Amino acid sequence: MADTTSFLDNITKGYQTQGSSITLGTAMLNGQPVEGAHVKIPLKTMNRHGLIAGATGTGKTKTLQILAEQLSENGVPVLMMDIKGDLSGIAKPGEEKPFITERHAKINLPYGPKGFSVELMSLSQQEGVRLRATVSEFGPVLFSRVLDLNDTQTGVMGVIFKYCDDNNMPLLDLKDIKKVLQYITDEGKDEIEKEYGRISTSSTGSILRKIIELEQQNADAFFGELSFDINDLMRIDDEGRGYVNIIRLTDIQDKPKLFSTFMLSLLAEIYNQMPEKGDADQPELVIFIDEAHLIFDEASKTLMDQIETIVKLIRSKGVGIFFVTQNPTDVPNGVLSQLGLKIQHALRAFTATDRKAIKLTAENYPISEFYQTDEIITQLGTGEALVTALSEKGNPTPLAATMLRAPMSRMDILTDDEIKQINANSKLVKKYGETIDRDSAYEMLCKKIEAIQTQEAQLEQQKAEEKATRPTSSSRPEPSLGGDIAKSVIKVATSATFIRGVFGVLNKMFRK
Repeated sequence: MADTTSFLDNITKGYQTQGSSITLGTAMLNGQPVEGAHVKIPLKTMNRHGLIAGATGTGKTKTLQILAEQLSENGVPVLMMDIKGDLSGIAKPGEEKPFITERHAKINLPYGPKGFSVELMSLSQQEGVRLRATVSEFGPVLFSRVLDLNDTQTGVMGVIFKYCDDNNMPLLDLKDIKKVLQYITDEGKDEIEKEYGRISTSSTGSILRKIIELEQQNADAFFGELSFDINDLMRIDDEGRGYVNIIRLTDIQDKPKLFSTFMLSLLAEIYNQMPEKGDADQPELVIFIDEAHLIFDEASKTLMDQIETIVKLIRSKGVGIFFVTQNPTDVPNGVLSQLGLKIQHALRAFTATDRKAIKLTAENYPISEFYQTDEIITQLGTGEALVTALSEKGNPTPLAATMLRAPMSRMDILTDDEIKQINANSKLVKKYGETIDRDSAYEMLCKKIEAIQTQEAQLEQQKAEEKATRPTSSSRPEPSLGGDIAKSVIKVATSATFIRGVFGVLNKMFRK
């Protein structure tokens, strides 16, 4: 049996903090929490990203809820992806039940029910703050990666954006870019070829098919105006707590392309707009992506590379990203290596494949003299997890099997009436509620095509009128019949074919 004193000393030194911190719970030894062995995460390292993993029913969602609450309490805004629809309860106080009282007595942490300031957001027609972005904001490179275009097609996309920029045609939604594709293939083909070079119709056809595929996942609801301002994610309420922004995604679980498109757009926008922060005392924003495999399963290689690059760079902007998934192997190695905080709930070993996955998972955690990692992963109870983080100096902390605290907010969803009440009181719902459809590339090209067609119709009419005013054959002098016959005879007699024919006949006669 491991020595409790040395264990406590190990945890206390490893998780000692000077600045603000988040207390997750208390470290356990031999299945029991050790008094005073609190597991604290320095607030300043929460921009170093993280992972919450574990089998279904082991408490991942509640851990996400705990982190969001603790961050909000410290004045850090949070953005959460609610795939299953069970995070909205954070807006209302929880209820102190006997099992919560017992747990908090064991880990020696106070418990007080509390609700938090919440904004409910949506990518679709669900009630809440509508999230939109324009095609122009994506730019040709990012939009091409979303569509998984090859180099030639990406070049065509670059021409499309350049043409629209040169002609002051805003690209706002998908119907805009579809109209441009139609125009450069048909009516504007000569104009484009003269100014920008020849474009293959097979390339424009392929791009159009991929846009339609994106459209079939209701992406047309996402592209448009009014574009969402990322500064509205950084709000602090009147009590100094960060807003918890919850994007309700229950209706797009079967639309991973739309989900990954939105995430890439959001991360790129945050990275491009936010100033460099360096090593600040606390992050500006922390993003939790539940069911993270939905991003990675359907992402192309180029999209994956883009996500990996942004994850590496965005922490310097003061933004932390946490991936929530069942198994760490759901997250690509390039991304996994960037995650400073890892919270591993129990995994179940039902098959040989499961056991191999557990051994592989155990290798991602620091070696501990107090735990056999691949064994304890299968023995953790609900609301317990293996934790390793980064210290204030950036060093990995010791591995700690932790009994986690309970969420202070409701561990259940809001009722329909409660959702309506939150939306009714939201300033952002009013701000982004109206759909704006101003003149853009679609309307401008429709007018241009109409003008071209009108001009062509006028030319055709002009030609018809000119033809109608020409002298008819009846007004010309009648040619002489004899003269015509003579001309025909001379023409035939002097033709090369006639001469060759005559000489051919003569040669035959002489041979005889």
